[in-house]
Amino acid sequence: MERVVQFTAPRHVEVAAHASAPLPAGHLRVRTRYSGISAGTELTAYRGTNPYLTRTWDPEARIFRDGAAGIEYPVAGWGYSEVGEVTEVSPELEGGLDGERARPAGLPRVGDLVWGIWGHRSEGIVPVERMIGHTLPEGLEPLAGAFARVGAIAYNAVLAADIHVGEDVAVFGQGVIGLLTTRLAQLNGARVTAVDALDGRLATARAHGASRTLNARNDAVAESIREATDGRGADVAIEISGAYPALHEALRSVTVGGRVVASGFYQGDGAGLRLGDEFHHNRVQLISSQIGGVPPQLAGRWTVDRLQRTFLALVADGRVDVASLVSHVVPAAEAADAYALLDERPADALQIVLEF
Repeated sequence: MERVVQFTAPRHVEVAAHASAPLPAGHLRVRTRYSGISAGTELTAYRGTNPYLTRTWDPEARIFRDGAAGIEYPVAGWGYSEVGEVTEVSPELEGGLDGERARPAGLPRVGDLVWGIWGHRSEGIVPVERMIGHTLPEGLEPLAGAFARVGAIAYNAVLAADIHVGEDVAVFGQGVIGLLTTRLAQLNGARVTAVDALDGRLATARAHGASRTLNARNDAVAESIREATDGRGADVAIEISGAYPALHEALRSVTVGGRVVASGFYQGDGAGLRLGDEFHHNRVQLISSQIGGVPPQLAGRWTVDRLQRTFLALVADGRVDVASLVSHVVPAAEAADAYALLDERPADALQIVLEF
């Protein structure tokens, strides 16, 4: 039997059981070990605020259309940060793809630990093209594989920021992805100011490379950043929390002609965002970073898959620490409690991982 975590209504979670499906041609079967919960995107479906619940995304026109929901409850198998063991490979793949005799390079074997996206379920049936080269790096703890996607989101934001050695960068939001962004920006040569409303997360940000920290509730953030940069403001700000007031403060914090990378998943109307203020008068560049693609100017060299592989290589080399970000490993049967914790007491958790 396969177990699947699903949302049956806003703030209602259950673990459903289904019979395991036969393995189709061109696929692998993976038994899940760990599956990381996203405290951003996933909570929008958990809370009922995700735009797909009220509108439909038109992939050809690339706009949302009103009138019908793109997804509806129950929302099953949400999640995008899985690691597990290959238990079955479609037989024809062992002889090659499309009639080729050679086994595809990078094809995982039965028993390999792999990372990828197949949702919060006890087993995944995944197309082979999505798993080529996804064997976990040698010596890497399996739990680290659950960070491939969130690490890529942070990495993508840093690439979009176009940071140069010695520049001042402010990172707004110090949840898991924000902390990884802080570390990657620091590795990229930035002096990082970390901003969050929770002192505990700011302490963690210092351990992950932040030179300075500011509490968004107590400190005059934009003024403090300008004072620390001889009145200029930050060269770049990366907003990763998905809160409109934080995006507005990021726009206030950068220098004339500075860059703000918006990498959060913003919900609803933009309350607190005043684009006629500093954004307009300082001619700020506002750039969207979203993991569906890489910055256009880098598309010839970078892919989303390269982001994920490179991030895991940094973890394997000891240059990025993910183990300290895991606050809870929760049995999948207790998924409802995990979501309630993230929703109601975010200060008490960082990365929550479901264990199957």
